[in-house]
Amino acid sequence: MPEGPEIRRAADRLAAAVAGQTVLRAQFAFPRLQRFEAELVGSRILSITPRGKALLTAFDNGWTLYSHNQLYGVWKVALPGQRPDSTRSLRVALETARAAILLYSASDIELWRSDEIEAHPFLQGLGPDVLDPALDVEAVSARLQSPAFCGRALGALLLDQGFLAGMGNYLRAEVLFAARLHPALRPRDLDATQTSALAQALLTIPRHSYATRGIEPTPGMRADYLAHEGERFRFRVFKREGQPCEHCGTPIARIASQSRPLFLCPHCQPSRPPQ
Repeated sequence: MPEGPEIRRAADRLAAAVAGQTVLRAQFAFPRLQRFEAELVGSRILSITPRGKALLTAFDNGWTLYSHNQLYGVWKVALPGQRPDSTRSLRVALETARAAILLYSASDIELWRSDEIEAHPFLQGLGPDVLDPALDVEAVSARLQSPAFCGRALGALLLDQGFLAGMGNYLRAEVLFAARLHPALRPRDLDATQTSALAQALLTIPRHSYATRGIEPTPGMRADYLAHEGERFRFRVFKREGQPCEHCGTPIARIASQSRPLFLCPHCQPSRPPQ
């Protein structure tokens, strides 16, 4: 499933293609939404914004399209009237004079009145977005120590969108490795230094992934999370089972957590804090 950084980059790409443009054609695969096809024609696309792993496409006629990619959904940009070769099922097509934005394979798609969209059950359950620039280390540390979250194992907590929206499986692994914490630990097991390190990693790593993941490296780029803004994001533990940890050389291990694979360094991320 795409995680917060990927959803935000998709929103950026879609908005660059059609924001401010008038809808010339709207198409929905699901019969329950087809009544909106005529209503959206002639409306202007005001914005396309991410909320956790969902996207909100707002129109100037008072409607907002809610979509969640789930496991297999993907947005594509094409020229008006064109459809990329794909074996996926087209679910949504919005065309302007300049571009078409196309959603394939997703099924979690709804139209809500814009003044009521915040009542959507998914949005109601979201915690602060890790990519929100207003979110800081102090706020995340306080959230970790709050009664609602301090007793939960980190491996489960970091996937809970009610804790921090936008986190996912690769971010979970990379954040825990950067903070040198085992997924079985709970926030209340951590000292102040560990809590601060975890809170910092929960902000730094998703933001670094959003800014740079997929950028091709250039000569002289250093491989650390906090390097200059243009450096490419790369995995330290995620899907690196059996490869040596870059810090201690111990082979990276794969375990199961929340029915999903989680990768860690057994030496750098001990299951119990050092005494």
